[in-house]
Formats: sequence, structure tokens, C-alpha cells
Amino acid sequence: MSKPVYKPKENPTPAYLPTKGSILDVNKEFYDAIANTKARELVHREICPIRSGRAWKVPAGSIVRITTPEGPQVCDFNVWSADNFRERLWAARTRQLQGAHVRKYDRLWSNLPYLRPLLTVTGDSIRDRMEIDQIHDLLGTRCDPYVDTLLSGEDNDFHCHSNLYRAIIPYGGTEFDVHDVLNIFQVTGLDHKGRYYMETCPAIPGDYFEFFAEVDLLCAISACPGGDLSAWDWGEGDEDTKVDMVDCCRPLGIEVYKITDDSLLEGWEQPKNAGYKGCHGLKFPVFEKELK
Repeated sequence: MSKPVYKPKENPTPAYLPTKGSILDVNKEFYDAIANTKARELVHREICPIRSGRAWKVPAGSIVRITTPEGPQVCDFNVWSADNFRERLWAARTRQLQGAHVRKYDRLWSNLPYLRPLLTVTGDSIRDRMEIDQIHDLLGTRCDPYVDTLLSGEDNDFHCHSNLYRAIIPYGGTEFDVHDVLNIFQVTGLDHKGRYYMETCPAIPGDYFEFFAEVDLLCAISACPGGDLSAWDWGEGDEDTKVDMVDCCRPLGIEVYKITDDSLLEGWEQPKNAGYKGCHGLKFPVFEKELK
């Protein structure tokens, strides 16, 4: 006897839709003004070399731009509240609230019990110049030396997990503070069996991904050792083409801007933590002095 076939709806309703005036209903005019302003002062710039990581702090109300100065290169991105490693990007909830691939006006949300937007995306040069949906990925996570050893039998110290870990050590971070990433400039999806796939990065020299810091942030990036992913394989290259992945690697750029026109930020406030004040249904004993 054959089993019945489940047929999902052709156009299912998203589980989380913004209602008018909710925190998911962003003020696009405000963020457009931030994106388009010339009243910005470059206060920090550095290059993240191939197969390495960098971390830096960002004051709330600043603009951050991640660039591909020499061409296609995938960027693994972690973010925390600047002085609290416990508050960090929650990739799963961000997928639910925004989508599996982030775009302009989307936000990256922090984990429980904080649950607030850490940043808002304000610029995406790749989508500005081409029609593409499945870029800037929250479906997958960082490459790491543990799964590489598991799958290839090789030890490699320069995976994104390790790069991010090394980058945050000067700020007091540990390996346990590295978390699921936003894969900037990375094209991904799920095949008909739900299996994760990656495609070659379409970035060109000078492309950028830009965001507005909603709170004080600590950011970290890794220039993925897979480079532009055109020859991705565990180990050191595509065995079919004999291409060394290092030949596909390029640096990333980091730029931080201060907004110099205070009027642009009028009415903006740093988001507060989620307002839940309950105790998860728990009742705690209360000391009462014995009366005699």
C-alpha cells in the first residue's frame, strides 16, 4: 500500500510577518538617509588578509562597510554586544524574523534573553547591480577544523572558526564565543532533497555590504579559506580540477564611518532588550521571618 504524499502549499504564509508599527516594520526613509548621506567620516579602515581574521569595535550609530577590494571572496561574520560576549547574533531567530538570506533593511537579532536588533543592513552593492536572491547566507555556518578532520583526515588551522577565534582573543573572547555566522557575499541554497549547497561568489572589486550599528558592537570577520568557493573541497582543493583553493582567495576590506550630521539620528534610539519579565512559570521560595 502506497503512502499518501504530503503536498505543501504553493505560496505558504511566512510565520513572522511585520505588522504596522512593530519592531519588524523598519523606517525605510531613516535607513535610506543613513545609506545615502555624504555626512560620514572614515574613522577606521583595515584589510583582512587572505585566510585570516580581524575583530574591531563599533560605536552605536556608526556605519560599517565590508568590501571586496580585489574581487570575489566570501566573508564569515560574527557580532556581539561590545561589552557582553553573551549577547551575540542568533542566526536561527534571524532566519525566522528576516529570511535565510539577508538584504537591505533586514536586521541581525541577538540571542535570548536579549532579543534585540544588533544592526540593520543599509547597503548591498551586489543586489544593486544584479538580480540575485540567495546571497548573504544564514543557512549554513562557518567552516571549522573539526569537521575538516572528520571528513578529510587533515588538520588545518585556518578555517573560519579558528580565524574568528584568534581575532577575538585580544578582546577577551574564547573559542566558545564564536557562533553561527552570517556568510556575507556567499551564494547558497537547498536542493530538492533539502541539502545545503554553495555557489561561486559573484562579487567584483569594490563590492560592499553595509550596515548601521544599532548598539555598541564587537564585530569579527574571517576571509574564508575557500576564497570565492569556485574550487571548494575539504582539504586543500577540488580533486577533479586539481585547483588549489588558495588561488581563489582574496582579502577583505573593513571601513567604519562616523555620521557627522547629528540631525540624521534625531529620533533614533538604541533598541532595548525584549521586555519579558516572567520567570518561565517557575516559583521561587520567599524567606519569611518566623513570627513568635
